[in-house]
Amino acid sequence: MQNSDFETVVKARRSIRGFLPDVVPQDTLDKVFELARWSPSGTNIQPWETFVASGQTRDRLREAFIERARNKIPANPDHISSKKGKMGEPWKQRQRDCAAVLYDSMGVAWEDREARAKVGFRNFEIFDAPHVAFLCMNEHFGIGNAWDVGMYAQTLMLAMTANGLGSCAQGTMRHYPDLVRDAFDLGPEVKVLFGISFGFPDPNMQVNEAKTTRAPLLENVSFRN
Repeated sequence: MQNSDFETVVKARRSIRGFLPDVVPQDTLDKVFELARWSPSGTNIQPWETFVASGQTRDRLREAFIERARNKIPANPDHISSKKGKMGEPWKQRQRDCAAVLYDSMGVAWEDREARAKVGFRNFEIFDAPHVAFLCMNEHFGIGNAWDVGMYAQTLMLAMTANGLGSCAQGTMRHYPDLVRDAFDLGPEVKVLFGISFGFPDPNMQVNEAKTTRAPLLENVSFRN
């Protein structure tokens, strides 16, 4: 999708879970990451640090993630979730609905736990994307700056969509942050928040046609004069 208007780009962006092996040209990489750096942040501190793995670096990281996941090595993320108790409604139902859309697109029955496990494992294979970006921030920053990184990530993924690329933000890419630091020769002060796998979407992957819905406007937004 090239030169699309903003509304079209926002509604066209979706999580892509199947990629072509084609490497994204460097000029396109430069363009989308150049756009992303204009994201807003509190007092313009721009706390995000992004590390993009391609080629052999991507291959080594992918294999390392696969090996640890296959051997059931416990995740050791830099930031632990502070959520308490089980997720309630309506959020749990939205999660179920999303899962149903994805499994239906792949012909996987909810009762088929083995097939569902294989689908989940694809996360560690980065859906065969030729690139993965790790979004990080310095240990000096906390949750009050993590939302800046979130705004950066949205800008980045919209820039990718506008330039014909697909992406998938992945929490699983924070499971083993030591692998990321080793791959990029980073110090312990650099903390991994999550990753974004990206590249050219594979048009033959049915899962890429899966479309989730959104809650009605007034379910999440209140207007008062």
